[in-house]
Formats: sequence, C-alpha cells, structure tokens
Amino acid sequence: MAEERDQTDASWEDMPLPDEYPEPNLVNGTAEEENTKHQSVKCSPNLLQMLKAAESRRTPQGRGRDGAEVSGTGELVAEALKTDMQIQFTDQKQDFNKHTSTTGRRSLSHSISQSSTDSYGSVGSDSSEDESSPRDKPQRTSKGLSDFCIKNIKQAEFGRREIIIAQQEMPALMVLRKGVSGEKPLAGAKVLGCTHITAQTAVLIETLSVLGAQCRWAACNIFSTQNTVAAALAEGGTPVFAWRGESEEDFWWCIDRCVGAETWQPNMILDDGGDLTHWIYKKHPSLFKNIKGIVEESVTGIYRLYQMSKAGRLCVPAINVNDSVTKQKFDNLYCCKESILDGLKRTTDVMLGGKQAVVCGYGEVGKGCCAALKALGTVVYVTEVDPICALQACMDGFRVIKLSEVARQVDMVITCTGNKNVVGREHLDRMKDGCILCNMGHSSTEIDLVSLRTAELRWERVRPQVDHVIWPDGKRIVLLAEGRLLNLSCSTVPSFVLSITATTQALALIELYSAPEGRYKQDVYLLPKKMDEYVASLHLPTFDAHLSEVTDDQAKYLGISKHGPFKPNYYR
Repeated sequence: MAEERDQTDASWEDMPLPDEYPEPNLVNGTAEEENTKHQSVKCSPNLLQMLKAAESRRTPQGRGRDGAEVSGTGELVAEALKTDMQIQFTDQKQDFNKHTSTTGRRSLSHSISQSSTDSYGSVGSDSSEDESSPRDKPQRTSKGLSDFCIKNIKQAEFGRREIIIAQQEMPALMVLRKGVSGEKPLAGAKVLGCTHITAQTAVLIETLSVLGAQCRWAACNIFSTQNTVAAALAEGGTPVFAWRGESEEDFWWCIDRCVGAETWQPNMILDDGGDLTHWIYKKHPSLFKNIKGIVEESVTGIYRLYQMSKAGRLCVPAINVNDSVTKQKFDNLYCCKESILDGLKRTTDVMLGGKQAVVCGYGEVGKGCCAALKALGTVVYVTEVDPICALQACMDGFRVIKLSEVARQVDMVITCTGNKNVVGREHLDRMKDGCILCNMGHSSTEIDLVSLRTAELRWERVRPQVDHVIWPDGKRIVLLAEGRLLNLSCSTVPSFVLSITATTQALALIELYSAPEGRYKQDVYLLPKKMDEYVASLHLPTFDAHLSEVTDDQAKYLGISKHGPFKPNYYR
C-alpha cells in the first residue's frame, strides 16, 4: 500500500532489498549435517508428539487391504463439524472501552467505494447498510462485550453461516481441532493477527482459540473484509477491528486498536503483508520483549522481514510460510488459477475468449493466472525479469515481452510480481480505451496509482471496486479494486486451498510458541519438509487418494526414511 507507508513517518523502503537471502537449508548460518539436511529447523518434540497423536486418531480413508470399509479423516472431519458448531472460546476477561473519534474519516475514493455496495453475497454487504463509520457507533455483543470495531454486530448470524460453509471445505483444520485440541498446544498464547478477514480466516482464528490461544485481529486489506464474518467473530468473543471499505486512516487506526499495547500484551504475531509487524516496530517496539515469534504469509511481508534481518533489526524469530511448498504450490498457484476469473467476471462481465492480456510476473501466482486465462481462449503475454521464470513461460506457450511493447494492444493488464511500480504512467498513457487494469499481488504498489491521482485525470465510480480513470481525450482505463488484491477484494477464494495455507500457519504458530528458548535465533526460518508433507496428507482423504508405500529396500536406495520426508528441504 503506497499510501500506507507515507502515514507511518518511515518507510520499509528505507531498508534496501538484500542482495541475497538466507539459504533455506541453513540453520544458524551453517549447513546442517547429513542426518538433518532435510529440514531447515528442528521440529519441536512436543509438536511431533502431538502430530503423531493426531495421526494415530485417523485411518486412511477408503478400504483396507481386506476390502473392508475403514473410517478415516472424512469421518473425523464430520465429527469435528458436528461438535464444533458452537465453539467454546478461551475466556477473554479484558473488556476495553472503545475509542470514538470525530476526526476526518475517509478520502473521497474510499467514501465513494462505500456509497454503493456490491451484491456478491459474502463479499459485499447490504446496500441499505448504514454508511457512517463504525468508529462512531459503540456496539455490544449479546454477552455485553464491546472490545471490537466492525460494521454491524447484527450480521453475526449470517457470518456464522458463512463460517460453517467454509468449515466443510477446510478438513485439515477440523482434524487439527479434534486431534490436537486436548493437548491445548497454544494455551497461554496471545496471538495478534493481521490478515484478510474472511470466512476461511475465521475458521483458522477459531481453530487457534480451540487450541488454547487468545486472539485479536485486524484486516490487512481495506477491501477484503467480509462484514458478516467479522460480526460473527466479534459475537463469538474474538476482538476484531475491521470493516469493508476502510480509509487509510481507518486501516492504521484498526491495527493500533487491535494491538492494544497498554492493556493487552501479545506474545505471537500472525501477519500477512508485514503491516502489523511494521506498526509494532515503529509505534510499540517494547512489545517485542514478550513476543516469541512472527509467522508471515505473504511475499511482501517476507521481503520486509529479510530487510529487517539483514539490517539487524529483527528482534524475534520468524517463520516464512510463504515459501513453504504447501503455500507456493497450492495457495499461490491453484487459488489464483480459480479466483482470477471470478474477480474479472464479477467486476466487468468481460468475455475472455479472444481477448489479449498481459500478465506481469510468472511466479506461482502468474502461472495460475496465465493457465486460467489461456483455458478460456485468451491470448496471453508475459513480462518477466527472471530468465528462469521467463523460460518457463516460453515453454508453456506464452510469449515473453516487455510491457511497453504490448501496452497499446492488450485488453487486460494483470500484475502479480510483488514489486513496485511495475505499471508506470508511461504504460498507462499507452493503454487503449477500455483496458482493464488489476493486481493479483498483495500490495497496491505494483501499479503507480499516485500518477493517476492528478488534476488532468478524472475518476468515475462505475460499480463497487470498479473505477473509470478518464484521460482528457476521453480514453478510459477500467481500474479494479483501486489496484489492490483482486480476488479477495472483488470475489471469493476456494476454501479448500486456503485450508492448506491456514493449517501451515497454525502449525508454524505452535512450533514457535512451544519451542524451547534458544532454538530459534533472530532470523527467518522455514518449517521442516516433514510438516509440509503432513499438511498435504491431511487433505488427501477428501479426494479418496491412497498413497503408495516405500519399501525398506527402496528407502535405503534413495537414502530416505520410508515415512518421509520424501524431498530435501531445498525442494520448492
């Protein structure tokens, strides 16, 4: 978020990107010995014991060797869903008085974005909803709690229904609740979270509560919050500070209220994009004395953590979930592969067959976007700076070209690089009338939005999250979600894929929280490959998939354990 960084008096850009990053298979700066070369960190024995206990409670779904039906993860998920309809949350004794403020609220663009709301079910909200700021409306739950700030607590029942639907497609988290909850591995944990607040994230938050944690949450994106879900979380006892269509000022206000530095001391951080970590570092640095670790999901946030680590400013250990195989190969690829089309269709009603599109970046997100567009008959071009990714794009049948060479002819420009100013004013001026411009990366910095907010250009709101930016000669560019993440701002994402990432995040929190002092230094770590494989295995029964087994002789030949991990830690 370009504007966000300006409001914090200091910028992450003050710290230059490192020339090189820590090797994923290094621990404390040195390569591990042969017997531990498959993991970047040693997994906590307590965590392994809990996982084995959970594993012992489930049997591979399908038929046994004798052909008899056996119950498995599917049955465990069903049981967990039945018993989990009313989650008993950790008692949150603190009841804070909510601040109210009459200071300036929102910029024109954000005010307009709330003047009419979309009708996309869980994505939007009712068009008759009160447009006043939640900061001006004291609210209480049915139990009298007021430590939250959301759009409308009366929507909690609808949000609960959304969460129940999401649970059906998030089997691993349900298994984790049922299999590990007895040990309460997060008992005493106070988790401060800043992610997208959706039904899928709510399942994660409530899973953390079942595992013993207290949670406080804010949104990492001003457009992605599902108001009904936020209401359901607040009604359930989780302090939430977020609503759809926040202004920039609201965004940072919500994070600060969520932190609650004077009355609530967090000891774990779950971040998506690094804004929460950044805010604590700049405004409440003393909190790091009690924080045991950070779990970061996005490439943007990981860049920031590596910057801090290289500059010697990283105060606590951090786990890089973004580069876990379960995040890269599933969330980044398959989630974007399905949701890019959903976002484009809902906002523009565009016919994709025969259109020309340029996708900036051919990482896992770019690969998913290109595959989806190509499948519907779109002519796809790719821009890349990495020769390896560029070669992959060529061999997948895409022409790799500079954006300046095709800006005049393409119908759509989609950014997914994680970088800044990938689409500059020189490109915007060349785009043809009606070109659709959107971003699939975490931050809006990929598009030079500052250059579009000038006197000679006029903005016209067409529908929620859709703006026409009009040039003096009448040319219009269709800008989606003001350059923010398209799929979560304008549509929804597959719950099943997010189950994979959310389970990885939960295990990372457990690992950092339960690790003995001294195991992790003030650096960025990856979860061991065994954990990736465990997360994947929890999702296989959904497809009635039956894994083959490695024999002792085969395991000896490959030099691996017959129980895994089956790939070295550097495998991506």
